[in-house]
Amino acid sequence: MALNLDKIKSRLNTLSNQDANKKLFWKPVKGKQVVRIVPYKFNPENPFIELKFHYGLAGKTYISPDTFGRPDPVVEFANKLKKTGDKEDWKKGRALEPKLRTYVPIIVRGQESEGVKFWGFGKQVYEEILKIIDDPEYGDITDLTTGRDVTVEFTEAQPGGKSYPETSIRVSPNAKPAVDPTNKDLIALLGKQVDIVTLYEEKSYAELKDILKNHLNPSGASADNSGDNTDTGPSPEAEESDTPKAASATKVPSSNKDIESAFDNLFNS
Repeated sequence: MALNLDKIKSRLNTLSNQDANKKLFWKPVKGKQVVRIVPYKFNPENPFIELKFHYGLAGKTYISPDTFGRPDPVVEFANKLKKTGDKEDWKKGRALEPKLRTYVPIIVRGQESEGVKFWGFGKQVYEEILKIIDDPEYGDITDLTTGRDVTVEFTEAQPGGKSYPETSIRVSPNAKPAVDPTNKDLIALLGKQVDIVTLYEEKSYAELKDILKNHLNPSGASADNSGDNTDTGPSPEAEESDTPKAASATKVPSSNKDIESAFDNLFNS
Protein backbone atom coordinates (compact mmCIF):
# COMPACT_ATOMS: atom_id res chain seq x y z
CA MET A 1 0.00 0.00 0.00
CA ALA A 2 1.41 3.40 -1.02
CA LEU A 3 1.97 6.07 1.60
CA ASN A 4 -0.87 8.60 1.65
CA LEU A 5 1.04 11.88 1.39
CA ASP A 6 -2.12 13.97 1.53
CA LYS A 7 -2.95 12.60 4.98
CA ILE A 8 0.63 13.17 6.14
CA LYS A 9 0.51 16.80 4.96
CA SER A 10 -2.91 17.30 6.55
CA ARG A 11 -1.72 15.99 9.90
CA LEU A 12 1.44 18.12 9.70
CA ASN A 13 -0.66 21.22 9.03
CA THR A 14 -2.92 20.37 11.97
CA LEU A 15 0.02 20.01 14.36
CA SER A 16 1.59 23.22 13.06
CA ASN A 17 -1.66 25.10 13.59
CA GLN A 18 -1.97 23.70 17.10
CA ASP A 19 1.53 24.95 17.96
CA ALA A 20 0.80 28.36 16.47
CA ASN A 21 -2.48 28.66 18.35
CA LYS A 22 -0.89 27.71 21.67
CA LYS A 23 1.51 30.63 21.32
CA LEU A 24 -1.47 32.98 21.29
CA PHE A 25 -2.29 32.02 24.88
CA TRP A 26 -0.49 33.10 28.03
CA LYS A 27 -0.61 31.65 31.51
CA PRO A 28 1.36 32.75 34.55
CA VAL A 29 4.29 30.76 35.83
CA LYS A 30 5.47 30.52 39.43
CA GLY A 31 6.28 33.94 40.82
CA LYS A 32 5.37 37.45 39.64
CA GLN A 33 4.93 38.76 36.12
CA VAL A 34 3.45 41.95 34.71
CA VAL A 35 0.83 42.18 31.96
CA ARG A 36 -1.34 44.88 30.46
CA ILE A 37 -4.94 44.21 29.48
CA VAL A 38 -5.66 45.92 26.15
CA PRO A 39 -8.91 46.56 24.23
CA TYR A 40 -10.23 43.60 22.24
CA LYS A 41 -10.21 44.39 18.53
CA PHE A 42 -13.42 42.45 17.90
CA ASN A 43 -15.33 44.11 20.74
CA PRO A 44 -13.59 47.38 21.74
CA GLU A 45 -16.24 48.15 24.37
CA ASN A 46 -15.58 44.98 26.36
CA PRO A 47 -12.25 43.11 26.57
CA PHE A 48 -13.71 40.22 28.58
CA ILE A 49 -14.52 37.20 26.43
CA GLU A 50 -16.68 34.63 28.22
CA LEU A 51 -16.49 31.10 26.84
CA LYS A 52 -18.05 27.92 28.22
CA PHE A 53 -16.31 24.56 28.02
CA HIS A 54 -17.14 20.93 28.68
CA TYR A 55 -14.08 19.60 30.48
CA GLY A 56 -13.23 15.90 30.36
CA LEU A 57 -16.18 14.98 28.15
CA ALA A 58 -15.24 11.56 26.77
CA GLY A 59 -11.70 12.48 27.80
CA LYS A 60 -11.51 15.78 25.90
CA THR A 61 -12.49 19.44 26.20
CA TYR A 62 -15.12 20.99 23.93
CA ILE A 63 -16.46 24.50 23.63
CA SER A 64 -20.16 24.57 24.45
CA PRO A 65 -22.60 25.94 21.83
CA ASP A 66 -24.35 27.50 24.85
CA THR A 67 -21.52 30.07 24.71
CA PHE A 68 -23.20 31.49 21.61
CA GLY A 69 -26.79 30.92 22.71
CA ARG A 70 -27.16 27.79 20.59
CA PRO A 71 -28.67 24.46 21.71
CA ASP A 72 -26.27 22.14 23.50
CA PRO A 73 -27.36 18.50 23.98
CA VAL A 74 -25.03 18.12 26.98
CA VAL A 75 -26.67 21.10 28.71
CA GLU A 76 -30.12 19.72 27.87
CA PHE A 77 -29.19 16.32 29.29
CA ALA A 78 -27.74 17.93 32.42
CA ASN A 79 -30.95 19.92 32.95
CA LYS A 80 -33.05 16.77 32.53
CA LEU A 81 -30.96 14.96 35.14
CA LYS A 82 -31.33 17.83 37.60
CA LYS A 83 -35.12 17.69 37.25
CA THR A 84 -35.58 13.99 38.01
CA GLY A 85 -35.91 14.70 41.72
CA ASP A 86 -33.02 12.38 42.55
CA LYS A 87 -30.13 13.93 44.52
CA GLU A 88 -27.47 11.86 42.75
CA ASP A 89 -28.92 12.73 39.35
CA TRP A 90 -28.78 16.42 40.31
CA LYS A 91 -25.07 16.08 41.17
CA LYS A 92 -24.39 14.30 37.88
CA GLY A 93 -26.27 17.00 36.01
CA ARG A 94 -24.20 19.71 37.70
CA ALA A 95 -20.98 17.89 36.77
CA LEU A 96 -22.02 17.86 33.11
CA GLU A 97 -22.74 21.58 32.93
CA PRO A 98 -20.20 23.66 30.98
CA LYS A 99 -17.74 25.71 33.01
CA LEU A 100 -17.11 29.39 32.38
CA ARG A 101 -13.64 30.52 31.33
CA THR A 102 -12.98 34.22 30.77
CA TYR A 103 -10.25 35.57 28.51
CA VAL A 104 -8.74 39.02 28.00
CA PRO A 105 -6.25 40.22 25.38
CA ILE A 106 -2.95 41.23 26.97
CA ILE A 107 0.61 42.20 26.23
CA VAL A 108 3.25 40.74 28.51
CA ARG A 109 5.81 43.19 29.84
CA GLY A 110 9.23 42.34 28.50
CA GLN A 111 7.61 40.44 25.61
CA GLU A 112 5.75 43.26 23.89
CA SER A 113 7.29 42.36 20.54
CA GLU A 114 5.43 39.02 20.64
CA GLY A 115 2.16 40.89 20.23
CA VAL A 116 -1.22 40.38 21.85
CA LYS A 117 -1.92 37.11 23.67
CA PHE A 118 -4.95 35.80 25.55
CA TRP A 119 -4.97 35.27 29.31
CA GLY A 120 -7.64 32.93 30.62
CA PHE A 121 -8.86 32.82 34.22
CA GLY A 122 -11.71 31.65 36.40
CA LYS A 123 -14.42 33.36 38.40
CA GLN A 124 -12.21 34.49 41.29
CA VAL A 125 -9.76 36.54 39.21
CA TYR A 126 -12.55 37.75 36.90
CA GLU A 127 -14.52 39.22 39.80
CA GLU A 128 -11.41 40.84 41.25
CA ILE A 129 -10.57 42.59 37.98
CA LEU A 130 -14.17 43.78 37.54
CA LYS A 131 -14.17 45.24 41.06
CA ILE A 132 -10.97 47.14 40.32
CA ILE A 133 -12.41 48.61 37.11
CA ASP A 134 -15.56 49.53 39.00
CA ASP A 135 -13.45 51.47 41.53
CA PRO A 136 -13.36 55.16 40.45
CA GLU A 137 -9.77 55.41 41.69
CA TYR A 138 -8.74 52.99 38.94
CA GLY A 139 -11.43 53.09 36.24
CA ASP A 140 -10.63 51.70 32.79
CA ILE A 141 -7.32 49.94 33.34
CA THR A 142 -7.43 48.75 29.70
CA ASP A 143 -7.17 52.23 28.17
CA LEU A 144 -4.18 52.34 25.81
CA THR A 145 -3.09 55.76 27.08
CA THR A 146 -4.19 56.03 30.71
CA GLY A 147 -4.57 52.37 31.69
CA ARG A 148 -2.54 50.46 34.26
CA ASP A 149 -0.34 47.39 34.35
CA VAL A 150 -1.34 44.32 36.33
CA THR A 151 1.11 42.27 38.41
CA VAL A 152 0.09 38.61 38.41
CA GLU A 153 1.48 36.34 41.11
CA PHE A 154 1.11 32.61 40.65
CA THR A 155 1.55 30.18 43.53
CA GLU A 156 1.71 26.45 42.91
CA ALA A 157 -0.12 23.89 45.00
CA GLN A 158 1.93 22.91 48.06
CA PRO A 159 2.32 19.42 49.53
CA GLY A 160 0.59 19.45 52.89
CA GLY A 161 -0.83 22.90 52.13
CA LYS A 162 -3.31 24.17 49.58
CA SER A 163 -4.28 21.45 47.15
CA TYR A 164 -4.73 23.87 44.25
CA PRO A 165 -2.66 26.60 42.60
CA GLU A 166 -3.58 30.21 43.25
CA THR A 167 -3.42 33.43 41.22
CA SER A 168 -3.45 36.87 42.83
CA ILE A 169 -3.33 40.24 41.09
CA ARG A 170 -2.25 43.76 41.96
CA VAL A 171 -2.97 46.77 39.76
CA SER A 172 -0.33 49.49 39.49
CA PRO A 173 -1.32 52.80 41.12
CA ASN A 174 0.35 54.64 38.23
CA ALA A 175 -1.18 55.09 34.79
CA LYS A 176 1.05 54.60 31.74
CA PRO A 177 0.67 53.98 27.99
CA ALA A 178 0.29 50.36 26.91
CA VAL A 179 3.26 50.77 24.56
CA ASP A 180 5.68 53.54 23.64
CA PRO A 181 3.52 55.88 21.50
CA THR A 182 6.52 56.57 19.27
CA ASN A 183 7.06 52.88 18.49
CA LYS A 184 4.94 52.33 15.38
CA ASP A 185 5.77 48.61 15.21
CA LEU A 186 4.40 47.93 18.71
CA ILE A 187 1.32 50.05 18.05
CA ALA A 188 0.68 48.05 14.87
CA LEU A 189 0.97 44.78 16.84
CA LEU A 190 -1.89 45.89 19.11
CA GLY A 191 -4.18 45.76 16.09
CA LYS A 192 -3.01 42.35 14.93
CA GLN A 193 -5.37 40.35 17.09
CA VAL A 194 -7.05 37.04 16.38
CA ASP A 195 -10.74 36.47 17.04
CA ILE A 196 -10.43 33.96 19.88
CA VAL A 197 -13.65 32.19 18.93
CA THR A 198 -12.07 31.06 15.64
CA LEU A 199 -9.46 29.09 17.60
CA TYR A 200 -12.06 26.61 18.86
CA GLU A 201 -14.04 24.20 16.76
CA GLU A 202 -17.70 24.17 17.74
CA LYS A 203 -19.11 20.68 17.36
CA SER A 204 -22.56 20.30 15.84
CA TYR A 205 -25.55 19.29 17.95
CA ALA A 206 -25.45 15.75 16.52
CA GLU A 207 -21.70 15.43 17.08
CA LEU A 208 -21.96 16.55 20.71
CA LYS A 209 -24.84 14.16 21.27
CA ASP A 210 -22.66 11.26 20.05
CA ILE A 211 -19.76 12.46 22.21
CA LEU A 212 -22.08 12.55 25.23
CA LYS A 213 -23.25 9.01 24.52
CA ASN A 214 -19.64 7.86 24.41
CA HIS A 215 -18.96 9.69 27.67
CA LEU A 216 -21.89 7.96 29.35
CA ASN A 217 -20.96 4.57 27.91
CA PRO A 218 -17.19 4.47 27.14
CA SER A 219 -17.19 0.72 26.47
CA GLY A 220 -19.86 1.15 23.82
CA ALA A 221 -18.12 3.96 21.95
CA SER A 222 -17.85 3.39 18.25
CA ALA A 223 -14.42 3.08 16.69
CA ASP A 224 -15.02 6.21 14.63
CA ASN A 225 -15.85 8.42 17.57
CA SER A 226 -13.46 6.97 20.12
CA GLY A 227 -10.56 7.61 17.77
CA ASP A 228 -11.51 11.22 17.03
CA ASN A 229 -8.33 13.29 16.93
CA THR A 230 -9.97 16.46 15.68
CA ASP A 231 -8.27 19.63 16.87
CA THR A 232 -10.93 21.35 18.97
CA GLY A 233 -8.67 24.24 19.92
CA PRO A 234 -6.14 25.05 22.63
CA SER A 235 -7.08 23.30 25.84
CA PRO A 236 -8.26 25.86 28.42
CA GLU A 237 -6.40 25.54 31.70
CA ALA A 238 -7.20 26.98 35.10
CA GLU A 239 -4.70 28.45 37.52
CA GLU A 240 -6.82 29.54 40.46
CA SER A 241 -8.72 27.88 43.25
CA ASP A 242 -11.83 27.68 41.08
CA THR A 243 -10.21 25.15 38.77
CA PRO A 244 -12.87 23.61 36.49
CA LYS A 245 -13.46 19.99 37.37
CA ALA A 246 -13.73 17.44 34.62
CA ALA A 247 -17.13 15.87 34.17
CA SER A 248 -16.96 12.37 35.53
CA ALA A 249 -18.43 9.58 33.46
CA THR A 250 -22.05 9.84 34.54
CA LYS A 251 -23.31 6.39 35.43
CA VAL A 252 -26.72 5.41 34.11
CA PRO A 253 -28.19 1.86 33.74
CA SER A 254 -25.54 -0.77 33.04
CA SER A 255 -26.59 -2.44 29.79
CA ASN A 256 -26.16 -0.74 26.42
CA LYS A 257 -29.87 -1.09 25.72
CA ASP A 258 -30.80 0.49 29.05
CA ILE A 259 -28.32 3.32 28.48
CA GLU A 260 -29.80 4.11 25.06
CA SER A 261 -33.28 3.99 26.54
CA ALA A 262 -32.46 6.23 29.49
CA PHE A 263 -30.65 8.67 27.21
CA ASP A 264 -33.52 8.87 24.73
CA ASN A 265 -36.14 9.13 27.48
CA LEU A 266 -34.42 12.09 29.08
CA PHE A 267 -34.07 13.85 25.75
CA ASN A 268 -37.60 13.17 24.56
CA SER A 269 -39.56 13.52 27.79
